Parts: sequence; structure tokens; C-alpha cells
Amino acid sequence: MVPYDDYEAVVYDLDGTLVDLIVDWETLAADLSARLREVGVDPDRLRAWDLLTAGEEAGIGEELDAMIAERERGGARRSERRPLADEVPTVDRPVAVCSLNCEAACHIALETHDLAPAVDAVVGRDSVETRKPDPEPLLAAVRALDADPDEAVFVGDSERDAVTAERAGTAFRWVDEAG
Repeated sequence: MVPYDDYEAVVYDLDGTLVDLIVDWETLAADLSARLREVGVDPDRLRAWDLLTAGEEAGIGEELDAMIAERERGGARRSERRPLADEVPTVDRPVAVCSLNCEAACHIALETHDLAPAVDAVVGRDSVETRKPDPEPLLAAVRALDADPDEAVFVGDSERDAVTAERAGTAFRWVDEAG
């Protein structure tokens, strides 16, 4: 079976799809929460990426993003390759990565697992002005491949990825359905 015959381009999420970044997300969230408290923001009801959004609203978004990016880069160096990564070099059409991770961490993970030569474009959290599930990161990846959204497929592992694909007008495949 050639899984992508119906598409002119394939875009993959990174973490949880092609690799698993080795990041202690709980400790990172605690560190972000502590910094938010220092500037008077109550982070107790915030989850995951909402911490970064709260930091942006409080004027410390760049600082929090740098904290996240540092952990992601380290986690990318120690990342574990997932089974779906084996298909990336065999895909016979343009390939991109669109991730909530910073672009540098994406490149590090791709290089660590010898996937970089097979990937034509990378769009990370810091590559465009918005983050998934906003469609712009995925649309930027599709544009970088000179493809149309309705002729591209996004492969991911989260509901956020599925919503991003829907908003961008691309097809979507769950990581366990791909390949």
C-alpha cells in the first residue's frame, strides 16, 4: 500500500508522531507557573500551552518561550524515534514538519534521527505568528511545499492536530492510521 497516493504533499507533526522528545513537561509546567506567579498571574487553572499564552498576555511570553525552547532543544537531542519515522525517507512527494515545538528543536530531532534530508520544510511554533490549532502554521508548511491545502495530508497524534488540519482545509490522518 502506498498511503499518500491521493495527495501531492505530506506534512507530519513531530513530537508524538515521528519522535518523542524527552522533556519533563511537568517540571517545565511548574517552572513556567512559578514565573507566572512572580508577575501576578494565577496559573493554577491553566494547562499546557495556555501557560505560554498567559505569559504572552502578561508581557513575559518571550521569556517563557525561551524556557520552553531550551528544554525542547535538549529533549530533541535525546529524543526517541517512533516507528512512523521509518516511512519519511520513502515518501515520494514533498514532505514537511509542522510542530508546536520550536523550529530549532524540530531540526535537531530530524538531524538526530537522520530524517533531515527527507524533509523539505519545517514550521515550528516560532516560525509564524500563530500556533496550532490556528491553521497558519500548517498552511505555511503546505505553501513551503508548493502544494494546495486540499491536496495535502497532515499526519498527527493529537486532537489539536486534527483541528488544525480541518481549519487549514487539509486531509488528516492519525499517526496510527498512517504508513
